[in-house]
Amino acid sequence: MALPKLTKLELQIMEALWGSGASSIREIQERFPERERPAYTTVQTMVYRLEAKRAVRRVKKIGNAHVFDALISRNAVQRRLIDELLSFFGGRTQPVMAHLIESGRLTIEDVREAEHTIRRLARKDKSQ
Repeated sequence: MALPKLTKLELQIMEALWGSGASSIREIQERFPERERPAYTTVQTMVYRLEAKRAVRRVKKIGNAHVFDALISRNAVQRRLIDELLSFFGGRTQPVMAHLIESGRLTIEDVREAEHTIRRLARKDKSQ
């Protein structure tokens, strides 16, 4: 199944679910910073849209409140976003990497982690 495209607010709602697990709409709303908190009905509408997109599901009902949980993983959504970003550059990673380096957002630890991943994938390829 293809991953749904998510809006910025939908991603923020998903972050609340990934961070805290199954939650009611009120609990999701309360995880937003107070000064940026959307109205309860806005969060409710967005959760229902996420449910229609099959990104979340209702897992139980407590009184009048439904509890929702994520059906798609943070990792899967991040991969899709990265793939979409790279599509703007014709699939080339170099412009993105150059920006990360020039902006100071790519740390030595990030480079070490990337090297570790490359070595792990190379070993995996050799064993197959």
